Amino acid sequence: MKGEATVVKNAGSHFLLSCLPEWELFPAVLRGKIRLKGSSATNPVAVGDVVSWEWDETGRPGSVAEDFGNDKPCSAPPAVAGKPAVITGIRERKNCLIRKSTNLSRQSHVIAANVDEAFIIVSLYFPEIKLPFLDRILLTCEVYNVKPTIVLNKLDLYRDQAPESIKLFHEIYESAGYRIIETSAVTGEGINELREACKGKICLLSGESGVGKSSLVRAIDPKLDLKVGDISEVHLQGKHTTSLYEMYRAECGAYIIDTPGLRGFGLVDLKKEEIALYFPEMFKLSRNCRFSPCTHTHEPGCAVKAAVEDGSISPERYSSYLGMLEEDSKFR
Repeated sequence: MKGEATVVKNAGSHFLLSCLPEWELFPAVLRGKIRLKGSSATNPVAVGDVVSWEWDETGRPGSVAEDFGNDKPCSAPPAVAGKPAVITGIRERKNCLIRKSTNLSRQSHVIAANVDEAFIIVSLYFPEIKLPFLDRILLTCEVYNVKPTIVLNKLDLYRDQAPESIKLFHEIYESAGYRIIETSAVTGEGINELREACKGKICLLSGESGVGKSSLVRAIDPKLDLKVGDISEVHLQGKHTTSLYEMYRAECGAYIIDTPGLRGFGLVDLKKEEIALYFPEMFKLSRNCRFSPCTHTHEPGCAVKAAVEDGSISPERYSSYLGMLEEDSKFR
């Protein structure tokens, strides 16, 4: 027996699969060496991947199935204790979100694959936002063709105390072309808008530890019982509450991928001269630069530097860009 299914949970060498849009979970294992061509990822199979699998009544794996063009109906194998299906191949991804955990590492980690939209959860305070970190995630979404939306969470904690900070945040990222949804899992603000944005899609919810990802998933669908953690009182940083990469099916028709909180986001497979191409506001103006290519750092007649000076491009985003250039030179 063989078929295709989507990975909905990754627990090291063990996986749960389902033939989406059906939600009939069955276990699978990864045997042999499966690698994506040209990939240095530590996890060759990620949540969201469409994989081929094989199973027979003896529990022995059959031959490797390479044909993804078949029209076989999608169905799970019979539930037989101790005899999981065997993953034998991976369909080519339409996109993915991938990162290096440290700048010194040459290996990368795939956070999720085949995502319709990524919702990047941030909080201005508790924990305090790091704009360069957010900009690295947004840039990676642009590189790997993932549609990003920013979710500004925990509004109940600082809306009244920091209205100018909220306004500035909107100005920085909306002027760059990004959609922002304001939410509070406590008051319910923005939850209907977020739920509607997720409906009928495979969605990734990601962000730093402590920004409230798991609380938002539960707010979208209260029947989803995700563990919720607290903020460290010592450093006002988030504690990890999600330890596995897992997809959940919500009643609204969304398939939501919840991930462990991120504390580092190194760029993958990006040359120094390519970085500005993935800042949408810079890319639009770069054609007006006197020189091509232009690094937007020291060249005369640079349209991007002029836009930073007149406020058309935020100094915060430009500072993130310069930091990425410096990081690339340091660790290359």
